[in-house]
Amino acid sequence: MENAQKDELILRHLIAMFQTAALQHMGKLKRSLSDKIEKDLPNAKISIDILDMLYRKMKPNLSSNEERMFTTVLKDLKLNYVDEVNKSQQNTDKQTTTSDQKTS
Repeated sequence: MENAQKDELILRHLIAMFQTAALQHMGKLKRSLSDKIEKDLPNAKISIDILDMLYRKMKPNLSSNEERMFTTVLKDLKLNYVDEVNKSQQNTDKQTTTSDQKTS
C-alpha cells in the first residue's frame, strides 16, 4: 500500500471516530461501554467542531474523495445535531408548559 492510500485510509478512520462519537453523544447510537443510548449534546458539538476544524485546516491538501467524505459527514452530523437540539428544546418547552399547568 502506498503512502497516499494509507493516509486516506487513516483519514477515513479518524473521520469515522469523530462521526461515531458525535452520533453517540446525540443519542443516535448506543455507547459501546455502557450499551445504552445517552444524550450529551455539548460533547456532540465538540466532536462536530473538531471535524469541521480539521476539514478547514486540511482542505487545501485534500483529494476530491477526501473532501467529499468530509463534507458529506459534516452535513449529516450538522443536520442531525440541529434536529436533536430542536427536539430537546421542544421537550423542555413541553415540560415547562406541563409544570405551569400543574401549578395553576
